[in-house]
Amino acid sequence: MYKRILLKLSGESLMGKQGYGIDSERLNDYAQQIAAIASMGVQVGIVIGGGNIFRGLSGAQRGFDRVKGDQMGMLATVINSLALSSALEAIGQKARVLTAVRMEPIGEYYNKAKALRLLDKGHIVIMAGGTGNPYFTTDTASSLRAIEIEADIMFKGTRVDGIYTADPEKDPTATKFETITYDEVLSRGLKVMDLTAITMCKENNMPIYVFDMDTKGNLMRVIHGEAIGTMVKP
Repeated sequence: MYKRILLKLSGESLMGKQGYGIDSERLNDYAQQIAAIASMGVQVGIVIGGGNIFRGLSGAQRGFDRVKGDQMGMLATVINSLALSSALEAIGQKARVLTAVRMEPIGEYYNKAKALRLLDKGHIVIMAGGTGNPYFTTDTASSLRAIEIEADIMFKGTRVDGIYTADPEKDPTATKFETITYDEVLSRGLKVMDLTAITMCKENNMPIYVFDMDTKGNLMRVIHGEAIGTMVKP
């Protein structure tokens, strides 16, 4: 079993069936799945996207300044992080939000030593605000944080059950990979994570496991090693 993981959650998935914002049923389901693995002694760091509220890149396409648009996206991830920490605390699981940009008392300013201390004390550490810089996605932030906190693996929870040769929601002939190398993800141009995130994981030998987080119980299954998703490794 893994000692420490980084879990990347999709902001879009938090919408549930609403189409925008945070679906309380989905949020509580995530909290229960995360608390269940934490109760087994797994240390959990989390990075959440903000696409259910605002995406910097799409904002830039609508005329927003790219830097300000990305900063708005960072704030969206903070909203999601606060929501998840509240849901975790409501079921008795200790959680702490650390932010990449100073915004006390909303969250404490992130640093590695603080994150590791909290993880060792049994807190779920939710790392919000992306990297704190524009032009970097939350995928890149999750790769960076996984490497920084020395996670055993990065789990990318999505609404799709792994990596396919093409988008399975658009191409019914798409086939799923059980394992794939970083180089093959890059050479095939697969939209798993952005190029910077994949490259960082490759350079630091950080394995990535892509799985469907929206099916209840799947997080526990991947922690126990069930092959229900796709492993990206050297």
